[in-house]
Amino acid sequence: MNYGVSVQNMMSLMASRIDAIAQKIPTEQVEAFLNAILAADRIYVMGAGRSGLVAKSFAMRLMHTGFTAYVVGETITPAIGDTDLIIAFSGSGNTKTIGDIAETAKGLGAKVALVSSNPNSRIGNIADFIIEIETQRDPVTCDAHEYETRQMLGEHRSFAPLGTIFETSSLMFGDAVISTLMDMKKIEEADLKRHHTNIE
Repeated sequence: MNYGVSVQNMMSLMASRIDAIAQKIPTEQVEAFLNAILAADRIYVMGAGRSGLVAKSFAMRLMHTGFTAYVVGETITPAIGDTDLIIAFSGSGNTKTIGDIAETAKGLGAKVALVSSNPNSRIGNIADFIIEIETQRDPVTCDAHEYETRQMLGEHRSFAPLGTIFETSSLMFGDAVISTLMDMKKIEEADLKRHHTNIE
């Protein structure tokens, strides 16, 4: 088996799947999400596991774009208030730690946004803004088992293991949001570079 070609084919499959996902995100959801970011005094971003890495990437780009952004859980993250927005990245929308924080933030008056494959979830039920990243995954009890089974059968509907398509789609969504905000605010790439760290 030519594993190099297999990797390339898998990348193409993922890219085509993400393109299909992008076309299904409702425009009204995106516009409400953009307006919420623009209206917020400060933006708090959070996620667990790999979704947490996507959240950190998005927070960094928000900072580069000139927004006041924080990653929940960092030591310098200040108290949240009723003029702030908290954004949760959670494929299931039910991650306990992220749900606990979202509910606390909501109780303190902050607006809650959720990027998820499951809008009808714990966080989705309290969110003011939802971006649905529809991965069309079949209900399974074990992602690892699903991955192995589909590979053996040659089926690729859910070909990426452990939520990869959600996370990769969310990463691309976040970058697309930043590009759109740059256009809306007439921000050039040189402006981003001025905010980029210069002490590493």
